[in-house]
Amino acid sequence: MSIHIEAKQGQIADKILLPGDPLRAKFIAENFLEDAECFNTVRNMFGYTGTYKGHRVSVMGTGMGMPSISIYARELIVYYGVKKLIRVGTAGSINPDVHVRELVLAQAAATNSNIIRNDWPEYDFPQIADFGLLDKAYHIAKELGMTTHVGNVLSSDVFYSNMADRNISLGKLGVHAIEMEAAALYYLAAQHGVQALGIMTISDSLVNPEEDTTAEERQNTFTDMMKVGLETLIAE
Repeated sequence: MSIHIEAKQGQIADKILLPGDPLRAKFIAENFLEDAECFNTVRNMFGYTGTYKGHRVSVMGTGMGMPSISIYARELIVYYGVKKLIRVGTAGSINPDVHVRELVLAQAAATNSNIIRNDWPEYDFPQIADFGLLDKAYHIAKELGMTTHVGNVLSSDVFYSNMADRNISLGKLGVHAIEMEAAALYYLAAQHGVQALGIMTISDSLVNPEEDTTAEERQNTFTDMMKVGLETLIAE
């Protein structure tokens, strides 16, 4: 048992999906996993373990932002031995060619956070995905016929940013979307020698706002990233 996760040893699989929304974790467990059992309710950050196509898999919410995912991902890695971690969350497009409901695989994550810079002030330490997971996820998504973009995202510390126009301008440099967790997850993976990937569904667009979705749609209907995430976790 760790500080924020009440699971006993052995209750969490060595591969896990990490949605930000704990209710999305519940949705995944109820709709994709067999014999799912809840292993965490602390702070209503629900976590479940079950089987997917005969493979033992877990799913757990992480909350919003890099400080929150850093707590849960670190405890999962250090205390529970998780080796493969895939974030399945939402992101806002800043590229006119990246549309709502399409997938973004975060090959790398730029960030305006100091969470990495505090440890490495003399370097711009790059936050990159595990290539093995990235390669598998891309081919799985393409085989399933899903519109999928691979590239850079911005992991922001601020949702309601006073630098919105500046952030949007990153789209001209090939950055696909803004989200709030991937950079911290990738940094933790690098620190502990585990595999991590961010698979995001575009839920809204800063450049095409007429495409935006509702909160209920974001919680319950973005199943493409869930399917790709699960298939990637169990792929050999």
